[in-house]
Amino acid sequence: MTLTLGMITMDTADALSLADWWAEQTGATVGETNDGHYVMVSGGGLPGLLAFQKVDDPTPGKNRLHLDLTAPDLDAEVDRLTAAGATLVERRGDDSFRWVTLADPDGNQFCVAAAAEASGLDPS
Repeated sequence: MTLTLGMITMDTADALSLADWWAEQTGATVGETNDGHYVMVSGGGLPGLLAFQKVDDPTPGKNRLHLDLTAPDLDAEVDRLTAAGATLVERRGDDSFRWVTLADPDGNQFCVAAAAEASGLDPS
């Protein structure tokens, strides 16, 4: 038997707000909202579903799983994301491979690399 990825789910105190933010950043749409307890986002630049689950006590500290995203213009995308509410965590890499670690408004870290540079795996 082989597993397939159904969706990526993030815990949050405000599922609808975080889902709206991610939908706006990826050009996706918010689908099912389930009274704000479990919200799904799909389409746009997403290869699958993102889900946001409202929990009373989100896991503290750095997330152990993160999204690795790509963009045609890394620097312009980082500027756009930070203007939209993301926080710059660290610029990483060297001349052969660059990526930037950011955090969404809930503090979930994610990485963005230039599309041409994204052929390698994220070494973080």
